[in-house]
Amino acid sequence: MKYPAIFSALFSLLFSTSALASELHADVHRDAFCGCCKDWIVHLENNGFTVNDQVESNMNSIKEKLGIAPALRSCHTAVINGKFFEGHVPADAVKKVLADDDLIGAAVPGMPVGSPGMEMGDRQDKYDVVGVTRDGKTKVVASYP
Repeated sequence: MKYPAIFSALFSLLFSTSALASELHADVHRDAFCGCCKDWIVHLENNGFTVNDQVESNMNSIKEKLGIAPALRSCHTAVINGKFFEGHVPADAVKKVLADDDLIGAAVPGMPVGSPGMEMGDRQDKYDVVGVTRDGKTKVVASYP
């Protein structure tokens, strides 16, 4: 009689692991000549994400298609579970946004020094991760350092 419980536990583990794996898959769109984009991809991979690296010839068309406002734009764009992540968003903030059903994406506008992929020695600019809600409003979801 112990076998049904074991099979049930294994079944639950299998499906919860599959759900987690899909949560951590990122499609990253970037320009071929941007080194910081590659560094941000390494940051995601070091934090448990599987990355599909997509080199693009027209990044503005990607951003426009996803509805990313010009004021929020940066150098690369990721899509994870249908949400966009623009620029050097730290992995912990990505996970926070993924868990918030009201948000459709988040951005780190510009390229702040010290953000993931933009490390330059000990320098650390202050920056915010800006979330975008379903109704198009923005709100700060995390601040660094």
